[in-house]
Amino acid sequence: MSWLKKFVIILAILVVMIPVAFAGIIYSKLKTMQVNGDFSILANNDYKYDNSITNILLIGSDARPGETVSRSDSMMILTVDGKHKSLKLTSLGRDTYVSIPNHGYEKLTHAYAYGEEKLLIETIENNFKLDIQNYAKVDFYTFIDIVDTLGGVEIDIQQSEIDEMNKFIKEAYSWDKKKNKGKIEYITESGKQHLKGYQALTYARIRKNDGTMQRDNRQRVLIEAILKKVESTSFTKYPELLDAVMPYVKTNMSPSDIMLLGKEVLSIGNFHINTMQFPLHPENEIRLPESGYVIPFEQYEVEFLHDFIFNNKKLDKQKLLDADKNWEASGKESQYAEDSEYTRYKSYGY
Repeated sequence: MSWLKKFVIILAILVVMIPVAFAGIIYSKLKTMQVNGDFSILANNDYKYDNSITNILLIGSDARPGETVSRSDSMMILTVDGKHKSLKLTSLGRDTYVSIPNHGYEKLTHAYAYGEEKLLIETIENNFKLDIQNYAKVDFYTFIDIVDTLGGVEIDIQQSEIDEMNKFIKEAYSWDKKKNKGKIEYITESGKQHLKGYQALTYARIRKNDGTMQRDNRQRVLIEAILKKVESTSFTKYPELLDAVMPYVKTNMSPSDIMLLGKEVLSIGNFHINTMQFPLHPENEIRLPESGYVIPFEQYEVEFLHDFIFNNKKLDKQKLLDADKNWEASGKESQYAEDSEYTRYKSYGY
């Protein structure tokens, strides 16, 4: 629940945009992050891979303070594409119906609860047939501290989002441990708002109004707002940003890996992020008797994901529509054919 954006920020932001003048400071600070990482969880595989493209799994768990077991609240693949000189961010729906090794078919978010980063990465690689080279997990405290260190972010709040934000603001405010955080402030009007860290966190966590995929969209909006703010931030502020992030980051990347990645991002020349949501048909959500609401997908849809990540092709809705029709007409067996819960649903409609 803390998450991905925080991480994009630690990655694409804190490190990536750092001038040579700060290299020594940055490197020493990054070394404090490395000790939290697990360097053994990424196994070799034959899935889709390109040595000029780096895929980093960004993970944020939904654990509250004091909780030890949690699911992954946010899962995104940050792609640094040196071949096409672009940055990409793919949101993976937490309710995506996937095969989890040794656990059968369940929601993607459950993989983290069963086996943390190792099982989540294995699940993503197996189901989406792509290689994950790196990962990073962040704590929700990071998000609050980064936004506040930047002086807040500008977000356009919709009227329908106000009540949902205010329901959670008191709790998020209590997680802000800064002594100078001021009095709690609720959202009172729609339109462009200057949000503090705890307010921005509540915005990112709204889900009741319109589902998990729309929440993923809010998370991307926040990432872009944070990146925009960082671009306009003085270089002298970067060490302070690193101090806000490092204690809450767990990654398998070494300081030198991150510095090299930063150079790669700088060589791209801009910080525009192309985005995609997967599954491609969130409207196909179904309710299974045991698993609850899930979003199924078929393997032909994964080809569009690969085209986005590896070939830099944006989703062509007409091609997707044609692929949908071809799949339906083909009579091919669903990838869920061996899942009794799903087949019962398809047979009896419950």
